Amino acid sequence: MVELSLSSVWAEVRRGRVLTVPNLLSVVRLAGVPVFLYLLLVPGGAAWGADIWAVVVLALGGITDWLDGKLARLLDQYSALGALLDPAVDRLYILAALVALGVRDVVPWWAVIALVARDLVLAATLPVLRARGYGPYQVTYLGKGATFLLLYAFPLLLAAQAQGWFADLARPFAYAFAVWGTTLYLYTGALYMAQFVRALRTPVDRAGVAGGLRHED
Repeated sequence: MVELSLSSVWAEVRRGRVLTVPNLLSVVRLAGVPVFLYLLLVPGGAAWGADIWAVVVLALGGITDWLDGKLARLLDQYSALGALLDPAVDRLYILAALVALGVRDVVPWWAVIALVARDLVLAATLPVLRARGYGPYQVTYLGKGATFLLLYAFPLLLAAQAQGWFADLARPFAYAFAVWGTTLYLYTGALYMAQFVRALRTPVDRAGVAGGLRHED
C-alpha cells in the first residue's frame, strides 16, 4: 500500500510517477465536476435536458472511478497522489450536487449543511494528525458505501422532481438512498472522529497505534 502523505506525493513527482493511467482518469473525473455543477444550475437547462446530461457526467465519473481502481491493480500503478485524489474527487461531486440541489430546493439546507460540515470538521483535524506523525484517514468500506449511496441518490432525486410514471417509481428509491446515504455518511464521520480522539490520546512516542489511521514513518 502507498503512503498517504504530501511528502510521498512530492517524492512521486520527482520520480516522474505522476502521469499514470489511473491518475489521468482521476483528473478527467475532476474536470467533470464544474461541468456537472453548471448543468445542474444553468438557467433554462430543463429545456434542453441539462439534468439528463448532468446524470450522464455523474455516471461517467462513476465508471472512471471504478476503472481507475481496476487499472491501478492490473498495471501495478498505485500512487499516493491517486490515493489522495480519488476520495477528494468523490467529495467534490457530492459537494457540487448538494449545493446545486439545495439551491433548487430539492434537498433541504439542513442536510446540505450537515454533510458539508462533516467534511469540513474532518479536514480541520488533518493538520493536527500530521503534527502527531499521522497521514490522512484511510478510506473505509463504510465510507465508500456512504459515498456511493449519495451519488446514486442525486440522479434519482432529480428524476423524482419530474412528472409521470418514472418519477413516481424513482421517488421512493431516491428518498431511501438519500436517507441511508446521509445517515451512513454522518456515521462514518463519527467513526473517523473516534479515530482522531484515539490519536490525540496516544502519546506522540507511541503514535501509530490508534487503529485506522496511517502512521507516517
